[in-house]
Amino acid sequence: MNPPDLRLNPHLEAALQRIRTAAEQAAERGAEGMGLSALSASQTKRRDELLAAQFLFRKQQVVFGQHFYQSLRRQLAAQRSPEMAAAPAPKKKDWTELSLMGDEQLESMVQADRIGMAIGHQSEWELREVDSYIANLSGNERNPLRPEVIAQGLLDGVNSVTEDPAVRQVLTDELTRALSQEMRACYADIAELFRSRGLRPQDLRVRAGVDPLGHSTRGSGHSEQGGLDGPDAGPSGRGNWGGGQRGGGGFGNSMHGGLGGMPGGGRRGGGGVGGGGFGTVDAQMMDLLRRLSHMPSGHGGLAGGGGDYNSGWAEDYGDGQWNGGGGMAVSLPPNLIVQHREELRQASTGNLDHMVIDVVGSLFDQILSDPKVPPQMARLIARLQLPVLRVALGDNSFFSTRKHPVRRFVNRIASLACAFDDFSEDPGKAFLSHVRDLVQDVANGDFDRMDVYESKLDALEQFIGQQASASLQAQGDATLLVARKETDLRLQQRYMQQLQQQLAPVPMHSFLRDFLAQVWSQAIVLAARDEKQPERAQRLRQLGRQLVMSVQPKAGSDARKTFLAELPILMRTLNEGLDLIQWPEAARKPFFGQLLPAHAESLKVAALTALDYNLLAKQLDQVFGVAPPEEKDLPAATSPVDLPEDTDLGSRLSAAEAQRIGLMDETKVDWSGKVDIDLAAEAPLQAVDISIDGLPAVEDEPDPNAGVLLIDHLQLGFAYNMLTGDDWHKVRLAHISAGRSFFIFTEGSKHQQTVTMTARMLKRLCESGRLRAFENAYLLERATARARKQLAALGAKA
Repeated sequence: MNPPDLRLNPHLEAALQRIRTAAEQAAERGAEGMGLSALSASQTKRRDELLAAQFLFRKQQVVFGQHFYQSLRRQLAAQRSPEMAAAPAPKKKDWTELSLMGDEQLESMVQADRIGMAIGHQSEWELREVDSYIANLSGNERNPLRPEVIAQGLLDGVNSVTEDPAVRQVLTDELTRALSQEMRACYADIAELFRSRGLRPQDLRVRAGVDPLGHSTRGSGHSEQGGLDGPDAGPSGRGNWGGGQRGGGGFGNSMHGGLGGMPGGGRRGGGGVGGGGFGTVDAQMMDLLRRLSHMPSGHGGLAGGGGDYNSGWAEDYGDGQWNGGGGMAVSLPPNLIVQHREELRQASTGNLDHMVIDVVGSLFDQILSDPKVPPQMARLIARLQLPVLRVALGDNSFFSTRKHPVRRFVNRIASLACAFDDFSEDPGKAFLSHVRDLVQDVANGDFDRMDVYESKLDALEQFIGQQASASLQAQGDATLLVARKETDLRLQQRYMQQLQQQLAPVPMHSFLRDFLAQVWSQAIVLAARDEKQPERAQRLRQLGRQLVMSVQPKAGSDARKTFLAELPILMRTLNEGLDLIQWPEAARKPFFGQLLPAHAESLKVAALTALDYNLLAKQLDQVFGVAPPEEKDLPAATSPVDLPEDTDLGSRLSAAEAQRIGLMDETKVDWSGKVDIDLAAEAPLQAVDISIDGLPAVEDEPDPNAGVLLIDHLQLGFAYNMLTGDDWHKVRLAHISAGRSFFIFTEGSKHQQTVTMTARMLKRLCESGRLRAFENAYLLERATARARKQLAALGAKA
């Protein structure tokens, strides 16, 4: 028989080189570890064994690395050779058949399994991600770089160094410890390597097999016996899943060993997986999740009576109002993860999977009993238990990043629901119906793919925006008015920058240059926007030229007489423009205090030469002869409008306009008053409150729920608490202008009223603590914090 082909897939070759590097680093660390262990050894014999092993290994370290690498290549080549591929897969031998093997061969098998388990235990999360990439490359359903292969390479390398059994045992123990630590980072780097090479995780392939309860399964994910194939399965075809309703939920017995210090679940370097999936999950686990998702609610001991699981949970709890305090006496939906914990654990592999099942089940205990979530929305969120569990089993970034699409989807629908007080009529009824459709698509569809959740998030955002816009339009033209004011503001800023650039080389008084660019540009733009008086825009632009020429020295008595005759018209037009932009009187006085002396001085000094006068007039004609920019010239608003901090946009609205949109008056807020502590508000959560031992730590910072940073994290449709008088009021953010200069809130349920604020007003409210989020944290973070407290209480009782 020809030797197997040693050429490998280039991606596997690159991964193999990374493992080779990890083995070299582990060998160096192991050699150092033997020396340290010798120094701390209490027995002379043990110290001599360690020193002898270290001395020998230092001499043969290169030989170890070569044989380790060659062993890996031989094993990988054997897995993909035609002879191996054509041969039927060997069955797993029963322990009664092992007597046919030699003792040395049996001992080697047991030792390789032990080393492989040590490596896999330390790298369980990282191995999951490598598995999702590697199966497509190898043509084999098993990972060719699995820990058992690494373990056999280590044994082959050790055996090449020495034949002394005692030295081999010392080397194996020390190198196993060192390599187990190195392989976690190694597997993470291999996954990142595959991702950088453009590879995508393998899509889940459901294989024929036997589920944990003994039912036959097919690749389609349905039972061959038709028991629980889908939502339309008849009563006669239901399989027996056993296990009636299990006790209680909460942490209980299901959480022993769950949140507390489960080893082996270390944090991985990257966030999430590439492509459209959430990592791989065992086929029988995926089949069980799909079966449970279509299981009737009255089957298998589920609470809540008969009826289909999918349709029963989608109904509302009734038409009563919800006041956010649990006023409606309704039963909570069942926690399927807790009820079917044993089946799920049997279908999973490894302690880490068991831990994730217990953690997610306990999280949903807290989610379904959260006092801030309306019961109607709690029923819909309950339908996401199994999709969330599937994601948590396959993607550890679900725990480590708040921006995970599944976390965002669950948190977003819960936070949006908090803003509604009544789901018996629109807009709450329409929102609930839309979320029901989105959840139905996720629970009954392909919840393996990330783009499914991202598309649902986009659809939810679009719906909320349209609903809020329609609600405001029914009450008036507030959004149109603030949009026009903001467009005026952007046009003024652009024209101001244009004038500043064009007036820079023109010789004139500095106070006039600043006035024309920063103040008079506003009047020109507003006049140009008024289609009823087109001639006014021309007059205001012409006044800019006249104002500069009016302070130039006058030549002769005729020029002085002409200036004095035109001065009343000039001042009348000047005041007309300042009244148009409502320039405050406090700012006018200093300006006129400089303009009038400049006019008087122009009558005393020597006149300009004809050439200088004509050059100046030509420059001004070029500046003010060009019309200001129009709305079509503006780019799309992608960032907040940049304004000086003391700019009061409210002053640019007339009294009638301010009343029409419900503009909040800054003078009516007692800024000197002390903000009382809201006893109903919960303290913000810290990172330690939502960190679970044994699972990846949360890496990104939470969104602020109060303070000056809140203004940059406001979410359309969310509820907020506002203090403008003596009491706190619940308001809902209904509109944010494109340039974030105006914010419109609505207050009240049936008879809503708009509360409009400028960016300056909103910032002052946030800084003074008079505006805060309705929730102290998102739903999943709150659930995690309460779960940890419950675990601590159970631990104290124990």
